Amino acid sequence: PVPQCTAAGGAAGASWYLALLGLAEHFRTSSPPKVRLCVHCLQAVLPRKPPARMEARTHLQLGSVLYHHTRNGDQARGHLEKAWLISQQIPQFEDVKFEAASLLSELYCQENSVDTAKPLLRKAIQISQQTPYWHCRLLFQLAQLHTLEKDLVSACDLLGVGAEYARVVGSEYTRALFLLSKGMLLLMERKLQEVHPLLTLCGQIVENWQGNPIQKESLRVFFLVLQVTHYLDAGQVKSVKPCLKQLQQCIQTISTLHDDEILPSNPADLFHWLPKEHMCVLVYLVTVMHSMQAGYLEKAQKYTDKALMQLEKLKMLDCSPILSSFQVILLEHIIMCRLVTGHKATALQEISQVCQLCQQSPRLFSNHAAQLHTLLGLYCISVNCMDNAEAQFTTALRLTTHQELWAFIVTNLASVYIREGNRHQEVSCFLTPVPNSSTSLEVAALSHCLRAAAFYIRGLFSFFQGRYNEAKRFLRETLKMSNAEDLNRLTACSLVLLGHIFYVLGNHRESNNMVVPAMQLASKIPDMSVQLWSSALLRDLNKACGNAMDAHEAAQMHQNFSQQLLQDHIEACSLPEHNLITWTDGPPPVQFQAQNGPTTSLASLL
Repeated sequence: PVPQCTAAGGAAGASWYLALLGLAEHFRTSSPPKVRLCVHCLQAVLPRKPPARMEARTHLQLGSVLYHHTRNGDQARGHLEKAWLISQQIPQFEDVKFEAASLLSELYCQENSVDTAKPLLRKAIQISQQTPYWHCRLLFQLAQLHTLEKDLVSACDLLGVGAEYARVVGSEYTRALFLLSKGMLLLMERKLQEVHPLLTLCGQIVENWQGNPIQKESLRVFFLVLQVTHYLDAGQVKSVKPCLKQLQQCIQTISTLHDDEILPSNPADLFHWLPKEHMCVLVYLVTVMHSMQAGYLEKAQKYTDKALMQLEKLKMLDCSPILSSFQVILLEHIIMCRLVTGHKATALQEISQVCQLCQQSPRLFSNHAAQLHTLLGLYCISVNCMDNAEAQFTTALRLTTHQELWAFIVTNLASVYIREGNRHQEVSCFLTPVPNSSTSLEVAALSHCLRAAAFYIRGLFSFFQGRYNEAKRFLRETLKMSNAEDLNRLTACSLVLLGHIFYVLGNHRESNNMVVPAMQLASKIPDMSVQLWSSALLRDLNKACGNAMDAHEAAQMHQNFSQQLLQDHIEACSLPEHNLITWTDGPPPVQFQAQNGPTTSLASLL
């Protein structure tokens, strides 16, 4: 029998412990890890009644291995609880104590025992004030927990506490991390009056901080990502360009820097925001968001391809949930681009891909369900399934509390009602401002882009009702706003609709002045529906003006666009994934039944 490790056991006791520990580590780091043998070695320590420090550390190691490498949650929890309990009685044993608390609260959250995790973290935070690294880490962890529960007020309070603590212990770097994290949550809550002074302070801290170049540049990336997303959220596509350029230069700088192995002298500085590779994908992502809003759809496609390729490589080695979030957001944006450029079948297959990603993660589905139904609604419009589009948008409205997304959905739902021709009352409800209410489009649409779109919908509604002068007034307002921020798609749509109005009124010259630039802009985007519409108008205009050659050329263009759209329409409606348009409840369907062929007809834009 192996001698018990007592105070008198001395070197013999230490040697058997170290031997078992060495074996356990060897099995843990084998490729692939030999988890069962590792656990056996660690379990062999406990019957020998080791000292409290050894016992607590062994429980922590067992809990950690079982938590990370097995599905045996009950055993992992038992060991971590013992590690936490024993370590609290031992002075100067911070690493084991707080790592046990951190892991145990993670495990509780995984088991949906959030109410058990919170007091545990609060207690650990309370007793860790003399240990800067752990105090900051536990504050970040509790703030993250509140964020996942959508309690952003509590999360912001904790991040504020962390920022002040970091300042007191002389860590300007970690203070900036806390403040930037708080700024991110304030942006999510749209508390813009609090965001502006906070971002100004962050900018000063980041510029003044002299430390590890990679840490400094990563702070700058975090700061610039917040600035860029703030502008994009506000629909200010032109104003964001200088910030976006700075961000792209910053990520290029980071990619040339080598990671220093030298640890910071201040333990409170032992944090990083994101790995370099994740930051690179994030910068691609915000570039795609900008390109899509501005109507540079080929550029959006180029950066999406780059980002998705990078993500595929990363996901082979890294199972971080943030990578799946990046992938879903990228796909959401490229799907909208595909629908505009006339690639509905590809868009539908990518919607199916988003469904598959959401099936793997309930949290991902919860965060993106409304967007998924919105994308299906947009697809339904593109294949003229208006009843299904209405059902998808109605489902999306039920699932979202986000004001901007609500406004985007309502804008598209209003366009469905307008095209149906007999839903004037519903459209009027969306367009009529109600005092002290956010149920009207004008009140809800806070971003420049969506406010411009609201004027376009008003113009479209007036046009369908034959109120042409009113329609022109609204569309000129859209043009003014879209030109101010380079919103190319809205500009093209407004120009072609104005051209249509002037054509109906018999003002052929003014109509031509609108339709020609609309066609040029639509070709540059490229926007297939506006090209189809513009070519039809150019054909009719030239015919009315007696320009037979130009009319023939426009008719040929219209025929080509019609053929492309019809082929894509037939292909999309023939895909088994087309059945997704009937899904309006619960998680995404796992399988799709194949269809015999398209059941809808290709409709013209109007």
